Amino acid sequence: MAYIFHEDELPKLVSAVPGRERTFFVNKELTNIDDMLAGIMRYKQGAASPLHLHENCEHFYFIMEGQGSVETPEGIRDVSPGDMVFIPAEATHRLRATGSPLFYFEFQAPNRFVTTILDGTPEDLKWNRVDGRVWIQT
Repeated sequence: MAYIFHEDELPKLVSAVPGRERTFFVNKELTNIDDMLAGIMRYKQGAASPLHLHENCEHFYFIMEGQGSVETPEGIRDVSPGDMVFIPAEATHRLRATGSPLFYFEFQAPNRFVTTILDGTPEDLKWNRVDGRVWIQT
């Protein structure tokens, strides 16, 4: 079976910490699989994820619009449209929209992971669905 989704028909999630939005195209709710998690993310200029890591999860960002930076223990690197960022499992990272809003595609696999926040609060993992429900990243 093939699944075809349009962004406007999917649940939008807004971070409890202002400045970040996400829309999943593939997750357990939509496709009944937990082998991957994929969708799009939008960060307002200056917005950032907390410094964090994912146990048992490879992580990719494909930057489509805007300017940003990726922080790892090796330093901070600028990213722009066309850049693909690979974060190995358990690697510490943070993504930030720097010179403009940032729009990117995100892919994580498998979707059976635990996120550890290294700076920030539990609110950084809380996402409010536009339909009123809440999704908490684990």
